[in-house]
Amino acid sequence: MSIRAVVWDVDDTLFDYTSADRLGMRAHLTAEGLLDDHGSVEQALARWREITEAQWARFAAGEATFEDQRRDRVRVFLGRELTDAEADAWFQRYVAHYETAWTLFPDVLPVLDALAASHRHAVLSNSSLHVQDRKLRALGVHDRFERILCAAELGVSKPDAGAFLAACEALALPPHEVAYVGDHPEIDGRGAADAGLLSVWIDRGGLHATIDPPAGPHRIASLAELPSVLGADTRFGAPSTFG
Repeated sequence: MSIRAVVWDVDDTLFDYTSADRLGMRAHLTAEGLLDDHGSVEQALARWREITEAQWARFAAGEATFEDQRRDRVRVFLGRELTDAEADAWFQRYVAHYETAWTLFPDVLPVLDALAASHRHAVLSNSSLHVQDRKLRALGVHDRFERILCAAELGVSKPDAGAFLAACEALALPPHEVAYVGDHPEIDGRGAADAGLLSVWIDRGGLHATIDPPAGPHRIASLAELPSVLGADTRFGAPSTFG
């Protein structure tokens, strides 16, 4: 059966989250007078990401709301007690710097153009609709997607099969007619494969480059390779750089 739709992850798949986070955090720590407290920007980012993963796990397990996990990221990072209003204000100051660095990866628009006529498109993200809807609008690609689904509103997060199946249900398609493209080999790659979708891991050589690829997902280095994985009838595409 042919693939009729592509469901996309957002951060570090379509949107260069890692670069924006690094640039935004550097500017934020400088503005807050905190840069010297963490040794280096890279050390601060490593700490921020460690805290983010831990707090997100609480949210995914239903132990915290989306807003509370974000506030607790700030409290743990700063190592002090803050009211909700203080934590929200600190986070919003960070976001203001982070948003100035928002950009799509250069291979995104070409592949969306190439697949526009042949495939339907949707988004499934482990974030909130408020965050990702605004981001996709700012990046100029919101109207490329039929549906935008996020964990905060779905009540289920990737890699749970329920998240991927919810995306298929939203498109009224069975899983074997849907491809999922994401940057994380386990959360996206294995999760989508286990749910019965055609799973495509975009390995850009970033945070997860040292992780051995799980069985199941197709592994690509650029979205230019995606049409050939999908068997799309298009002139766009490139052979895989992975054996």
